[in-house]
Amino acid sequence: MNKKFLAGIIGTLACGVLHAAEHGTEKEAEDLVAKTIAQMKAEGQDKVLAQINSRAAGTELKDLFVFVYDYGGTMLAMGPNKKMVGKNLIEMKDVDGTPLAKGMIDMVKAKGKGWYGPYKFSNPQTSSYEYKKAYCQQAVGETLACVGVYLGDKRPK
Repeated sequence: MNKKFLAGIIGTLACGVLHAAEHGTEKEAEDLVAKTIAQMKAEGQDKVLAQINSRAAGTELKDLFVFVYDYGGTMLAMGPNKKMVGKNLIEMKDVDGTPLAKGMIDMVKAKGKGWYGPYKFSNPQTSSYEYKKAYCQQAVGETLACVGVYLGDKRPK
């Protein structure tokens, strides 16, 4: 077997393993939400929102990041995509028509916290739409903090 070909296969497999290791877990998502809400209560919501929007240390982990909505659907914080901050996304849906902000907000209003999804969302690491679900929890006042976990390209059962 050609050594360059074998090296290419090994490199591809190694990249796949490294890429998979970069995905955050459901437990890590829940912990990141809890930590964010605790910081909001201790340090003030405005300070923590600014930290999230500036992508400060501790606001992201692997491919996980915190995003915060108010109950009206306005995005208050989203470090990886600051263009969304300040926009009202209450009517936003995924490519299949699944409500995003509205679904998360309604779930938190009804239950206080929990997992919302699955829905399809663009994964910047793969440049494709993948299934995702988000852990969301009531934060300070009429806001919710969420962290989404990518599930891959196959719809979970």
